[in-house]
Amino acid sequence: MIIGLVVVLLLCPCLGLAGWAIWRAADTGDDAASAPPTRTTAPIVPPALPSAAPSPSEDDDQDEFAKGDCVVNDGTEDDAELRKVSCAPGTYQVLLRIPATTDGDRCETLAPQATANYVHDNSIDLFDYVLCLKKR
Repeated sequence: MIIGLVVVLLLCPCLGLAGWAIWRAADTGDDAASAPPTRTTAPIVPPALPSAAPSPSEDDDQDEFAKGDCVVNDGTEDDAELRKVSCAPGTYQVLLRIPATTDGDRCETLAPQATANYVHDNSIDLFDYVLCLKKR
C-alpha cells in the first residue's frame, strides 16, 4: 500500500506538468505564428482624425475587446483609454487578445504583423490581458 501511495504521489506532478506543456504548445500554435517574425513597435497615441462616437450597442461591452474590433485611444500614451469604434483609417484593429498576461512582447511572436500593443493590468492577474493591435 505504501508503494502504491508513493507511485501515485510521484505520477501526479508529472502528469500535471505534461498537461500544462501540451496546453502551452496548443496555445502558441496559432495561425499568426506562420508569418515572418519581424515588426515595428509603435506606441498607442491619440488619433489625428476625429473618431465616430460608439453606438448604444457598443456601450454595453466597452471593456470587452475581441479580435477584429477597432479602437481609438482617448487617453495618452502612458495612460491609454481605449474605445471601440467603427473600423476606419487612423484606428487600431485588434489582431489578437492574449488573456491572463501583461507581457506585451508576446505580440511579437503570436501576432508579428501587430504595430502596437495595449496591456491591461488588473489587480487580479486572471483578468490581465494584452491586445495586439495594427494601425489601419
